[in-house]
Amino acid sequence: MEQKSYIAGLYLRLSQEDERQGESVSIDNQRTILRKYAEDKGFEIHDEYIDDGISGTTFQRPEVQRLLDDAKTGVINTIIVKDLSRFGRNYIEVGQYIDYVFPAFGIRFIAIQDNVDTENRDSGAMEMMPIMNVFNEWHAANTSKKIRAVRRSNALAGIYSAKKATYGYIKGTDKKRTPVIDEEAAPIVRRIFEMYASGTSPKNIADILNAEGIASPGKYAYEKLGHKGRPNEMRIWGEVSIRHMLNNIMNIGHLPMLQGTTVSYKNHHRQAKDKSEWAITYNNHEPIISQELWDKVQERQRHMAQGRKTKTGYVHPLSGFLVCADCGSKMKMCAHFSKAKNEYSFYFNCGNHLRYGKTLCFSHYIPAKVLEEIVLDNIKEMAQRIVLDEEAIREEFLRHNAELAETAIKTAKKELQTKRKRAEELSRLMQIAYEDRLKGKMPEDICLNFIQKYSEEQKRLEGEIEDLESKLSETENTMQSADEFIRNIKKYLEAPKLTREMCYELIDCIIIGGLPKVTGKEREIDIVYKVDIASVLRYKFRK
Repeated sequence: MEQKSYIAGLYLRLSQEDERQGESVSIDNQRTILRKYAEDKGFEIHDEYIDDGISGTTFQRPEVQRLLDDAKTGVINTIIVKDLSRFGRNYIEVGQYIDYVFPAFGIRFIAIQDNVDTENRDSGAMEMMPIMNVFNEWHAANTSKKIRAVRRSNALAGIYSAKKATYGYIKGTDKKRTPVIDEEAAPIVRRIFEMYASGTSPKNIADILNAEGIASPGKYAYEKLGHKGRPNEMRIWGEVSIRHMLNNIMNIGHLPMLQGTTVSYKNHHRQAKDKSEWAITYNNHEPIISQELWDKVQERQRHMAQGRKTKTGYVHPLSGFLVCADCGSKMKMCAHFSKAKNEYSFYFNCGNHLRYGKTLCFSHYIPAKVLEEIVLDNIKEMAQRIVLDEEAIREEFLRHNAELAETAIKTAKKELQTKRKRAEELSRLMQIAYEDRLKGKMPEDICLNFIQKYSEEQKRLEGEIEDLESKLSETENTMQSADEFIRNIKKYLEAPKLTREMCYELIDCIIIGGLPKVTGKEREIDIVYKVDIASVLRYKFRK
């Protein structure tokens, strides 16, 4: 009888958790064991299949998939692993392959250290295999639980655990790996914030950076820092990466951790967590962006006026700022082509009227050029009035807002006092729990649970207290708001034309009245400015 020849594929796997166990599970150690076994048995070794740094709870591993493809197509007829856990820690999938898939394709499976060999299915090891698979899965679940606990503990302690630092920073060499500003990338981050604050859209920012040949975060990490990156990653700037950067609080010195999680230790699909569940260490490192610029960017993102581009990529300075006075819908910008002048002219009209006609609203048609002149003239006139009588206008602003500010300050101070009192109480409760543990009055696991719970609440309160203090400071210092508005508007005393940056800095919205039906009746256009000082100066245009 002709002896069967065995063509073996050697499968080796190392996960990040395995690396902590040292040499016993290293790739080199596995290779030595597998090669010696195959040579002693007289097997032909076709290839090695190595998954490095990948968990065994998933079978979506590149090399295990290549191994299974070679087995199913007859390239190999034997699979050798060091032990069952190397092949996988999901007992259902491991059992399916060994009991159903491999026999159907005539594949021999050997797990050396577990004495599992599918050619001898009557052995005690084969009978114990289901139990070993269950144990391997339990081990994976238990390891996952411990790793999550360690990561949470590190996050609460402010230890930066990301594989690579966010763009604009490099990981520090101290125990907490505190982010340090990357002097080459940080200016790009600042420039992106400045461009967006001045009215440039994320898409246009990305286009500008790509046109200038500035390396994207992925390309920069690959070329400058040696990070491999994801396969087939397009290393160019995109709108999504710009928006993510504009919302990343790391850029103002705060460290956000635990922003996402996996569904389970078996399902590695990541899900974003609500911001309330993040672990944030405030004022953790040197900021790239000033608080003033950050606030300006966040205000623009919250602003109603995002603006729409025409087919040629043009965004009108007032796009998104205009509201119909009669139905409250946004005004829509339209273009009209003049054959005589061979050029386009732009105008605005009520969005509801353009979509639904007279059933919802009537025409609020106004040429864009006319509106630009009205707004620019008003800004310049306000600037001139401020220059001529700045102190009187500032005093009127303070008087106008004094009562409102007083109420807001009282409310904020009361809430701040309650939160500070609770934070102090939590410190006292943690101290009591610790002392009870030392005296033997409380078991260690219960003590740790209490301290972790109190610590998490205290961290959350610290963030809320900081936000309240910031808001209180802003409310108390109304002069600063007035001064900022005055400083901004004075810049445009001699402005030659209306710009989007000008609108973002000064205007909240512009309410456009309809075309008067009665001859001689005036049309109202109400310009509402961001800071309440404008209410002292604001008036309605009548055209």
